[in-house]
Amino acid sequence: MKLVRSVFDKLEPYVASGAKFEKLYPFWEGMESFFFTPSAITTGGPHIRDGIDLKRMMLLVVFALIPCILMALYNTGYQIHHVVAQGGTLLDNWQTAVFTATGLKPDAGSILSCMVHGALYFLPVLIVTLIAGGTAEVVFSVIRGHVISEGFFVTGTLIPLILPATVPLWMVAMGTVFGVVIGKEIFGGTGMNFLNPALTTRAFLFFAYPAQLSGEVWVAATQPDGRSGATWLASFAEGSGHLEGLTYMDAFLGRIPGSMGETSVLAVLIGAAFLLVTRIAAWQTMLGVLVGTLLTAQGLTMLDASTNPMLAMPAMYHLVLGGWAFGAVFMATDPVSSAFTRTGKLAYGFGIGLLCVLIRSVNPAYPEGMMLAILFMNMFAPLIDHAVVTANIRRRAARHGHRTA
Repeated sequence: MKLVRSVFDKLEPYVASGAKFEKLYPFWEGMESFFFTPSAITTGGPHIRDGIDLKRMMLLVVFALIPCILMALYNTGYQIHHVVAQGGTLLDNWQTAVFTATGLKPDAGSILSCMVHGALYFLPVLIVTLIAGGTAEVVFSVIRGHVISEGFFVTGTLIPLILPATVPLWMVAMGTVFGVVIGKEIFGGTGMNFLNPALTTRAFLFFAYPAQLSGEVWVAATQPDGRSGATWLASFAEGSGHLEGLTYMDAFLGRIPGSMGETSVLAVLIGAAFLLVTRIAAWQTMLGVLVGTLLTAQGLTMLDASTNPMLAMPAMYHLVLGGWAFGAVFMATDPVSSAFTRTGKLAYGFGIGLLCVLIRSVNPAYPEGMMLAILFMNMFAPLIDHAVVTANIRRRAARHGHRTA
């Protein structure tokens, strides 16, 4: 590390204020802070000194995502192997060459084979996301003259996990740039955005290219008739109101069709436990989403489901299908775009759970409602916090005999 330190020290005079390449300082600072702890610290009041900074917080979130990443590799390969077993071919030439070079065979029963096969889909999407989004971050940092934020490190990891495995890479690049620029940078960058950048990317791609984002390639693994619909939520909405061939444990473990990193509730729960223990994520938001989902889903089961099978879906199945668990843990708890007050987080989460079930059930043409529910509540989070703070001020004023306007 001494060699790396000396390299940064030698380059610093060239990018310092007033130097020839001062516009490249954000890039230099971003690389330096990746390897070393920033030297600038607070030494006096009124600052709060803590052992955690933005970089460490982002790294902890990425660590929490590791179970979902591993499951994304495994389940992607697992689903692909079922397609191959039915005579399908889903590999490009370079993927076939790499997979053949490993000496492995498409075997859904082999964890290693599934992981390697899944990596051929997941890793290209991850690499393109990091390059496209990282480039956009650097460009805006250089133009504005501010340091490069580590926030995109998490966003760049989240985006591949919420996309189908067969999404074209050019769409990944375009969607990522859109999410970073429109979802965050135009509002001032990390800490200033009111929308979740990863979900902004997903929403843009879904509404711009719905056919490519439907993931119909997965249908062959479990629905030989080729019926349209990539997830079991779509199957339920289109069918007679039951989930043929699906057990609750299948959905909980995640060996079902869907976006690469969203299918396994078990993997999400492991990540959730890590986030709660480290106090990175707010339990109030997660609890609010859970309560809102269960109450709304249970209420809808009391209605006539003869014309809409989604109304009859058991409340507990809403928790294990689609992107509910992933959204509740990793998306809804985004500290920037969610509510800040404790009471506000409960209300914010409850609204997400309520809207998710309503979108899924009342509009069965769009069976996955978690993404839109979170984005919608992102816009209302500031109003929720304002209401909570105003109510607190009035209570305190009344307690002390003061009037408020």
